[in-house]
Parts: sequence; C-alpha cells; structure tokens
Amino acid sequence: MRSLYLYFSLSLFLVLVLQEAYVAQSEKDGVYIVYMGASHSADGSPRHDHSQLLSLMKRKKNPVKHSYSNGFSGFAVRLSGEEAKSIAQRPGVVSVFPDPVLKLHTTHSWEFLKYQTSVKIDSSPAYPSGSSSGGADTIIGVLDTGIWPESESFDDKDVSEIPTNWKGKCMEGKNFTTKNCNKKIIGARYYDDPDSGPFVMGTPRDEIGHGTHVASTAAGGLVSKASFYGLAEGTAVGGSTGSRIAMYRVCQDTGCLGSAILKAFDDAIGDGVNVLSLSLGSSPGEPNFITDPIAIGAFHAMEKGIIVACSAGNSGPFPSSVVNVAPWILTVAATTIDRDLEAKIMLGGNKTIKGGGINFSGLNKSPNYPLIAGSSAKSNTSDIDASDARNCVPGSLDDSKVKGKIVLCENNDGYSEKEKYSTLKNQGAVGIIVIDNNLRQVPSKYGTSPIAIVTEDDRDSILSYINSSSDPLATILPTAVVLNYKPAPVVGYFSSRGPVPGIKNLIKPDITAPGVAILAAWPANDNDEALPGKEPPQYNILSGTSMSCPHVSGLAAAIKSQHPTWSPSAIRSAIMTTAIQTNNLHAPITTNMGSIATPYDVGAGEISVSGPLEPGLVYETEVIDYLQFLCNSGYDTAKIKNISQTIPSNFACPTNPNSDSISNMNYPSIAISNLKQNEIKTVNRTVTNVGEQDSTYTAIVEAPANVHVEVVPSKLQFSNGFNKLTFQVTFKLTAAPQESVFGSITWSATKYKVRSPFVVVNG
Repeated sequence: MRSLYLYFSLSLFLVLVLQEAYVAQSEKDGVYIVYMGASHSADGSPRHDHSQLLSLMKRKKNPVKHSYSNGFSGFAVRLSGEEAKSIAQRPGVVSVFPDPVLKLHTTHSWEFLKYQTSVKIDSSPAYPSGSSSGGADTIIGVLDTGIWPESESFDDKDVSEIPTNWKGKCMEGKNFTTKNCNKKIIGARYYDDPDSGPFVMGTPRDEIGHGTHVASTAAGGLVSKASFYGLAEGTAVGGSTGSRIAMYRVCQDTGCLGSAILKAFDDAIGDGVNVLSLSLGSSPGEPNFITDPIAIGAFHAMEKGIIVACSAGNSGPFPSSVVNVAPWILTVAATTIDRDLEAKIMLGGNKTIKGGGINFSGLNKSPNYPLIAGSSAKSNTSDIDASDARNCVPGSLDDSKVKGKIVLCENNDGYSEKEKYSTLKNQGAVGIIVIDNNLRQVPSKYGTSPIAIVTEDDRDSILSYINSSSDPLATILPTAVVLNYKPAPVVGYFSSRGPVPGIKNLIKPDITAPGVAILAAWPANDNDEALPGKEPPQYNILSGTSMSCPHVSGLAAAIKSQHPTWSPSAIRSAIMTTAIQTNNLHAPITTNMGSIATPYDVGAGEISVSGPLEPGLVYETEVIDYLQFLCNSGYDTAKIKNISQTIPSNFACPTNPNSDSISNMNYPSIAISNLKQNEIKTVNRTVTNVGEQDSTYTAIVEAPANVHVEVVPSKLQFSNGFNKLTFQVTFKLTAAPQESVFGSITWSATKYKVRSPFVVVNG
C-alpha cells in the first residue's frame, strides 16, 4: 500500500497509458456503456426499450456487466465495435461509448475555516455538525476506494438508529462482513470487474487508503489526539459529524471504471443518499456531458434532489485543466491551511532556513555536517554536464565529494527527490536539500530520510552562505508543526484551473476548500506508511483536490440537515455566495505564484462554515436550465428529451442555439464572452429569499477597469408572498481588454451579503 499522493506522482503516466490502451482496445471489441437517459418516461411509467435492448444481448454469454434502472436507464455490456455503432442508432439511446478509466484526485482544516469565516452566526456550531445538531438525518455517499471500518473516526457511539427510509445494503466480501457496518457506516458496496483477473476487489474494505481518508474528512466523528506520528496532532473531525456514510467502492490501484461509477450512482440514488462525494475524474479536455460517467450520474442524482460535489482535478497550475465541470456538479478546487510542516535547516553561524517536507530523520541538531552544492560535486566523467550536477542527477556527482555531507540539489529534471537521495545515500551522503517551490508548499513524506525542501529564494541564501564560508556546515531537523502560518489560504499549485475548455460562458471551479496536508483516517495495516520499528499510522497526511472535495460534501450535508427541503442548487448557491475572498492577512487570496487568485483559480472563494447556513438569498437552477445549457452547448434535441423524466412534453431546443445564451442560466456566477467594445450584453438572474421575510437588498458592483456593469433594479425588496425576484445585469466594454477580467455583484442587506463573481472573457 502506498500513500495516494506519492502514488499519483509516481504512476500517473502509467495510468494514462493504460487508460489509452484500454480505450483503444474497447473501440474495437470491449466493454461499452449504453446510456439511455431517464429510467422512466415523462408520465412516470418505466421505460421498456431498456429491457428490449438487453434482450438482444442474451445471445451472448454473460455480455452484461451492469444494468442501470434506479436513477437512469442503460447498461454496460461487452460488444464489438460494429454492434456498438448499431445500438447507438436505435431510438431511445442517448450515447454509446467505451468504458473509460478515471483516476483518483489525491483536524485542523475545520478549525482554520472556523476562524476564517467572515459571516459569524452566534448560534452556529464550531464545526458543521449535521444531524447531531438537531437537524434532519443526512447520508453522504462516497464513491472511492472503500473504507476501513475499524477506524475510530467511524465509531457509532452515541449515534442514533439508522433512518427507516434507508434502502442500501452492507455487502460482505473479503475481510468484510455485515458487522463491519454500523450506525455510522450504514452502507457499503463494491463493484468487481470480472475481467480484471487477479485485480478483482471482492470487498468494500479499503486496501489503498484514499476512500477512508475522504470519508472521515466528510463525516468522521471527533477523535482527540489524532496525528501522523505526532505531527499535526489535534482533534480529527469531519465536516458533518452527525451524517451517516455509505461507501461505494468503485476504484482500485489501476483506476476507476466508468461502468462501476455509473452503477454506484444508480445504487446510491436507489439507496436514498442525500449528498454524493467524488474525489475522482477524467483527464483534462473539452467535456462531453453525454459520455462522461460522472456528468451522467450526477445529472440524475441532481434530478432526485441529491447534491453532488466533485474534485476539480490535480492538473494545475495550467489553465483550462479543470474537470467535472457540468453545471449540475459542485466543483471544488484546493487551497492551503494555516499549518506549515516545517523541516528546519540549521546552518553554521546561527543561520536558519525554514524548509519543508515530512521527515523523521535522526541527524544531530547542531550543524556539524559539511554542506556542498551539487554544482561543486560534479563527477570528473567527461559526459556529465553542469546542469546534471546542479540537479544531482543520479550518477553525476563524485563519491568522494559528497561522502559524509549534506548536498544542495536543484530539481529541474525528471528525477524525484527520493531517487536523488537514494543515490546520494549509496555514495555516502548524509542528507539532501532540494530546491522546489511546489514541493515546499505541498509536503511529501520521506520517513526517516534526511530530506528537506526549500524555495528558490532560500536557495539563494544557502548558496550565499556556502560561497562566503570556508567550512560550510548544516543539519536537517525532523519536521515540526508551525501553526498560524501566513498567508493562508493559498491556492495549491496542483489545483486544476479554469476556464472550462470549449465553454467560455461558465465559471469553474465553483468553490475552494482545504486540500493541502490534510490529516484524516487511514487503514491501520499500511506497513508501507509505517516508520521503522513503529506500528502503521491510523491517521495520514495527504494533499489533493481529493482532500478538498469532502470538506465541501461534509458542509453540504450539514446544510441539508438544517434545511432538508433545499434543492441541490440552493445548497450550492448558499456555499458559493457566502464564500470568503481574503486570507488570514486580510488580503486577497493568492495563488502559489503570489498573484491574486481569480475565479478561475478558486471559483467564488474559500468555503465558510457558518455563512451557508443562513445565506439570505439563493440562486435556484432548475432542471430546465440545465437542459437549455445542453441545447446551447450543441447537443441534439432528441437526445436531450430522453435524458430527463421531468422534461415538458413540448420541450425543444432553440432554433438557433447559441453558447452566449449559457450566460443566462440561473447560476450563482456569471461569465460573459464575445463582448466587443461599446457593445452591451444583458443577463437575467432570479433570487429566492430564504432569509428574513421583509428585507431589502442593495446591489454593490465591483467592476474591473474598462467594463461598465449595471444592475437593474439596484434594490430588491422582499415582503410576504414575494420570495422570488428577478434582476438584469448589463455589461458594456468601454475598451477592449487584453485578457479575461473579473469582478463581482453583491446583494447586501442588514444581515446578509450575497456575492456572485463574474468574468468578461476576451473573445
């Protein structure tokens, strides 16, 4: 078993190669997903064409892997390429596509959020607490790698009886019985691929760790003195401590099959979950909403009143790298918290460098180890160049020059810091200092190896010391925790960014939450994570949008518990419009490069733990809005009519669908594209009052230079019987921008501030 963070960095390329090979094979003869849209007709009667198509498959030996009928209609089946093309042409079929392989996107964070919250509500709990605070019972469904039920985070002490409307099941499997479920873990399912041979999962039990970490972040109970071998010690707590957990194991080491993900969605809808949390997704690229298993499953979950939160991906900081971008999904980016894991480097002359990374090395605390830069330890071999030496490329340094020393290494080559240390250790070196801004922000674990990470600025200080000393000395101290670290939050370098590829009129991600160095529950048999001579850890530290997503799904469950009748879009709106835009220095949130974060980095901002419980106004996005979105994104009317069972019988896409019309979707953010100089574009929005009945809101506009923004009317007055009001926003360019520009519209009342970000896209 390996840490998922390390797993991502070491094997992402292999997973993508396997995925491409799998899809290439599937296009010839393999498993296809036949998606048929709604499971019932508009009149509520069951679809019969599903069973008719399935009957055609009976001539084959066990061709059907999964059948979907609870939330939507379809099946996963082994077909030839010609058969797939034939079925795709049949009436009632929305799409037929090869079964894809998706990948995972790999407690002080809540305490940090509590103090970051800009809207304080005296009656709110210290943490979102779900049903334990007296609200409705909520169930969070997690699609992931399984669960380690023995973790203390999943203890059901003082948890009430399982809700009578729960229809799920606890599947038995390898090392897992029905007794492993309890009043906290009320459901556990797994989805075997019968063609994967020795890789069959055969259990809901987590053999990787990712699912356990995610589930405890979303809904784990309070566990005091949790830590990773003493680091990050504190109370581990989930976002909604009173919520139940239903685990749907859809992933294994080789990835997450789309057919299994769809089956888990179908089961979860039938089981009766309230929130779904998915810390996984496809590779970046232009989205296809009728062949993406997550987009398909999430749409039908949304239709059933289930809010779906998904990770934005770990392909940052590159633009247009965000995934899980369907507007019916709550898409989550990742930021840091105010806890730094610091590995100090002590230099001679009482100089200290604040390095990073997680190490438990046993070097002397005094700086009595010779220090040398890789550039000064170059091997005399003729084919070694200076760049290789600076980067400590294995084989580039001279044994006699590094023996007994700590070596300073650049990190601009294809070798990992662990590979470099391993080689240098064999050459007799005692430790390495690696220069890497990204690794300094997002700590990796190095066990007892004396490895420390420094920024490029710190490199200059270390080189200055080396060059000014006749006998430079150093040591690397074991990692310690530094609290109240500033600035925080900062966008994680890995966090995927907008804009959405091919869709300029939608802002994604929607929101950001803590996703760097998050402590949460872990399988207790993971010897690969254990320190020498120590028992395996019961809590582990991981980073990724995988970790930020369950913060948001936990928060969504807490909101649902207090407002059980709220729709998924109302909950999303509450989270987005109350988000925080400032850090703990009371300055704007920044990226890892130091620039001010835009909505393409953080969406509406960092989640607030109390604001969404009383947002004042919400933007409710209806199913018809999403169907019009599909029309304006270029999808065929006939296929769209098959997707929804609530669609009006007279529904039709506009005669001339236009991507600019997407801007009119009743969404909590606004994106405008193709706005020419002196041209005016107008969008409409409708807000629903969920706060005080008699209240007046005033529009406050923050607009960038050269963009004139007007809100009409500029005041919204709510009184008895009038809880929905519509307004218009007009945008006019007074000078053409050189790039996308950002601003916001805030509806302000005595008690509430309801903020929506906007972007005006160049072109």
